Amino acid sequence: MLRKSLILLAAAFALALCPAPASAQNALVNGIDANFPPFAFVGPDGKAAGFDIEALDWIAAKAGFTVEHRPMEWDSIVQSLKDKKIDIIASGLSVTPARAEQIAFTEPYWTINQVILVRNDSPITDAEEALKGGHSIGVQRGTSDAAAMEATNGNDGRNYTLSQYDSYELAVADVINGRIEAAVMNDAPAAKAASEQDVKIIGEAGVDKEEFAYGVNKENPELLAQLNEGLAALKRDPFFQALKDKYRPGEVH
Repeated sequence: MLRKSLILLAAAFALALCPAPASAQNALVNGIDANFPPFAFVGPDGKAAGFDIEALDWIAAKAGFTVEHRPMEWDSIVQSLKDKKIDIIASGLSVTPARAEQIAFTEPYWTINQVILVRNDSPITDAEEALKGGHSIGVQRGTSDAAAMEATNGNDGRNYTLSQYDSYELAVADVINGRIEAAVMNDAPAAKAASEQDVKIIGEAGVDKEEFAYGVNKENPELLAQLNEGLAALKRDPFFQALKDKYRPGEVH
């Protein structure tokens, strides 16, 4: 009996040391902003959706790994990648010098503008007035939009009071209810808001255009190379155009 018990114990120990199934080994975690349509968002069914979600799933399927898309606080998402709590950021992540010091970026896949959004009945009619008239402007905390608006306030006559929100949707809500006079955000969510709510885009925010790319930990060059190969293949495939037709980033739906 003792011999049998020892054999069973040895077998259990050996099983514990065996590699996990390939599907579990290859599952990577993508940290996303849950409120950044059309690039990434959580739908009414509780599942992640959007341009970046489908694009990364396509790349993963071709490369032989799977992805878990995990909603996270955006202002700490870069640190989460550095701390290896996640493997990828594919969620409308702007390439900035400050971020490039901390994480590695793939080749860019999209170019975006920052635009100004106001209520449809707002007396503010153009971007210059919004930026130089001492108005209250909202931005999403932890974004490149927020950093750029902070850095340029006071330059070339720019004069505004900046309020920061946990999501662009909260900023839009405060524009609508009159707590702030305008909001600055990427053109994709601004276009979506303008198509669905009582707001309109009045012009660009006067900061540099930016590019979206995937972020990975600097200690994972293999994943970086794999994602670059996948993005290049995606851009050559008809599915990339299908994604653009489906989500129409930057256009009014």
